[in-house]
Amino acid sequence: QVQLVESGGGSVQAGGSLRLSCVSSGRTSNTYHMGWFRQAPGKDREFVAAISWNGASTRYGDSVKGRITVSRDNAKNTVYLQMNSLRPEDTAVYYCAAKSGVISVLGDSYTYWGQGTQVTVSS
Repeated sequence: QVQLVESGGGSVQAGGSLRLSCVSSGRTSNTYHMGWFRQAPGKDREFVAAISWNGASTRYGDSVKGRITVSRDNAKNTVYLQMNSLRPEDTAVYYCAAKSGVISVLGDSYTYWGQGTQVTVSS
């Protein structure tokens, strides 16, 4: 079992930055690939970023490429999502998720999910 807790969300003006964190717990949590997803009101869940268990491989959604960086510190059981040049359309609840097997952009392939953290970007 893996537990995930996100933090770092908040309100920011367009052009600003936020860094989200996701702390995992569980005996083998550092061996999981991690993903970030977001969901805005009335919209489908959207893939944001993913990182392999050892940080060697990353994936990014098309809408965030060049503005967002995913990283992890396995010594701290933490995955980060650095978000720069934020836009109003980035407003959503952001979730981190964990999976075994292969790194993936598909939300349905992830086994464990956090409770989410709200990001609001004003124009």
